[in-house]
Amino acid sequence: MTESRQTPEIVVVTGMSGAGRSTAADALEDHGWYVVENIPPPLLPALLDLVGPRPELGRLALAVDTRDRTFFNELTSALEAMRERGFDPHVLFLEAADEVLVRRFESSRRPHPLQDDGRVLDGITRERELVREMRGNADLVIDTSFLNVHELSAKVAAAFAEPGAQKLRATVMSFGYKYGIPVDADLVVDVRFLPNPHWVPELRPLTGLDAEVSDYVVEQPRAREFLDRYSELLKFVADGYIHEGKRYVTIAVGCTGGKHRSVAMTEHLAARLVKEGVETLVLHRDLGRE
Repeated sequence: MTESRQTPEIVVVTGMSGAGRSTAADALEDHGWYVVENIPPPLLPALLDLVGPRPELGRLALAVDTRDRTFFNELTSALEAMRERGFDPHVLFLEAADEVLVRRFESSRRPHPLQDDGRVLDGITRERELVREMRGNADLVIDTSFLNVHELSAKVAAAFAEPGAQKLRATVMSFGYKYGIPVDADLVVDVRFLPNPHWVPELRPLTGLDAEVSDYVVEQPRAREFLDRYSELLKFVADGYIHEGKRYVTIAVGCTGGKHRSVAMTEHLAARLVKEGVETLVLHRDLGRE
């Protein structure tokens, strides 16, 4: 059972329209959060004054969108007012690539809330300008471009599941540089310095999840040394993140195509984090795209 608090733990779920806000809110609700959707930002402080004394609402998720052009000015003011009342809200910002958002709106046959008489892309462009500062100040950014609803739910759950002691929660994600660096990465690791299994005929059709490829990659002397050194670096960084109030980190591990080296190294790096007591989610963004 969630430990009672004098003030609730709060996460504000926002971001680009079409990026998965409802899915994220549902995931939070599934993990015991009390979710309020589509509340106007000016009403947030008043809502918290009502629920603050109630311990049964100890974990409160507030899902808000950009259907009004004054939205983010109001949300910034509301967050400041919440902090003045002694609350400590965290902001989860959901992101996706323009082409992905266009495709989602077209498939749903719904207009973008800010497109007016223009195209969906016009609305997305306006929205990006509005949310720029909020995105930069968010505690956690999740790019949903390559995530299905189950993967997004898992990533949200990994970040906001029932808390224990204050500690870092990590997502370790493999990716291919030829498909672009993940926009939600806090730390980017380039493992293209390792020999590429792609040039070994018997390994080429396999992936970093196969034991033969994993062994080939990790048994390289530089691979083991890298894992040792980077694991120590992450311990140092994790202490700083916790001290600064940042509890979520996304580590992106990249190779050329996101099939061999990055996948193997992601699995091994994640295993080390788990061994150190870090709650860790593993994702392979580009596996299977070739």
